[in-house]
Amino acid sequence: MFTGHISGVGDYGVTPLDLGELTIPAGTPMGGRALAVQAFLIRHPDGAVLFDTGLGRESASFDHILAPITRRPLDEALAAIEVKISDVGAVVNCHLHYDHCGGNPSFPGVPIFAQERDYDAGLNFYIPERIDFPGVDLRLLNGEAQIMPGLRVVPTPGHTPGHQSLVIDDDGGPVVLAGQAAYTSAEFADPLAEPARGFRTAWDGPAFLRSIDVLKALNPRRVYFSHDAEYSEPGG
Repeated sequence: MFTGHISGVGDYGVTPLDLGELTIPAGTPMGGRALAVQAFLIRHPDGAVLFDTGLGRESASFDHILAPITRRPLDEALAAIEVKISDVGAVVNCHLHYDHCGGNPSFPGVPIFAQERDYDAGLNFYIPERIDFPGVDLRLLNGEAQIMPGLRVVPTPGHTPGHQSLVIDDDGGPVVLAGQAAYTSAEFADPLAEPARGFRTAWDGPAFLRSIDVLKALNPRRVYFSHDAEYSEPGG
């Protein structure tokens, strides 16, 4: 667990959660490569926040495209760090593809934050019942917003129209949960280096590049990614 301090708020921690792997489709940049599926648990003084919820249960419609897939249940990953589903007070989805919000139905009555642009976009790899389910408390945002003191979402469109990243205003420099603003730490460092999957497959390639620049301009202390177990320390 990474730990830090937010001035005027208190200590916090970030723990990556291994929720399995998916495989990049053949014939596309990085085709055949297995990528991590990660979520992140933020232990904030005002409550636990979960960034993304993984693949969720099997989906016959989409799983074959990303096969082979391995899944680790979200409740199992949380239990390994002594957290229960019921301990989570808020969920943030970086975007609404099913490998990022598949576990959302485990959180009826819990505020779930996403960008309205993603919700309205009719995305590929979108499973409506993983987003609109009985008891859902979906909070659709239009741009930057504070989730808890010192914890804010920043729009980082490109991969999807409404992609967002989570910024923790750590005293030692921002800590960023980039989501899929870049696939990997290497891509974040140089998004046009081959195979440049993020840029080549983005909903909007120029927006994808601008969003990476937005995150770099924060001079972050550490950056985490949804599909890479390696993190980046550009300000380190």
